[in-house]
Amino acid sequence: MVKETELYPPVKSFLEAQGCEVKAEVGAVDVMAMRGDEPPVIVELKTGFSLSLFHQAIARLSVTDNVYIAVPRPKGKRGLKALKENTNLARRLGIGLITVRLRDRHLEVHCDPGPYAPRKSKKRQARLLKEFARREGDPNDGGATRHGLITAYRQDAIRCARFLAVHGASKGAKVAEWAEVPTATRLMRDNHYGWFVKVEKGIYALSKAGRKGLADYGDETV
Repeated sequence: MVKETELYPPVKSFLEAQGCEVKAEVGAVDVMAMRGDEPPVIVELKTGFSLSLFHQAIARLSVTDNVYIAVPRPKGKRGLKALKENTNLARRLGIGLITVRLRDRHLEVHCDPGPYAPRKSKKRQARLLKEFARREGDPNDGGATRHGLITAYRQDAIRCARFLAVHGASKGAKVAEWAEVPTATRLMRDNHYGWFVKVEKGIYALSKAGRKGLADYGDETV
């Protein structure tokens, strides 16, 4: 079983290589390093990521801006995903993150302490704004799971399905005009929900799954 004390030698060696004097268990601090008159560097050691580790590191920011957390390097696909996510979290909190590969004591600094300035994604913002504008009303409960959520795309599919339920097999152009879904033909052709059946070129009908889909969303036409 991994012990926090196994992390200390490589962390100490790393800090000493930066010209620091290093001491362990100074007050409530796991590792403290000093270099001349510079502010202290504090490193909190833990055997794995946890919320309490981040709480502890945040508390140390009242002492110095130079706070790191150090954990054994995670293994496997899930471990590397957790490392990436926790590195992002540490960066947002202004905390440094160190991992140690215990088999050879290889140390890696994934991020240093410092102010975080997130880069805005104009592409993601535009996608959200488009979805917001296209969606009619507010059909979902906040905090609901992804399954069954009403998106603008699903609302378009429901309108197409509702039209076919009433009028039967129809040309895509007619559905587009009457259901007010400009992309109706492509939507029915792609058939992501399995709600539509191609009767012949350009003509679509409602499938059994489509009728069930309308019923699931409380449509009275089915």
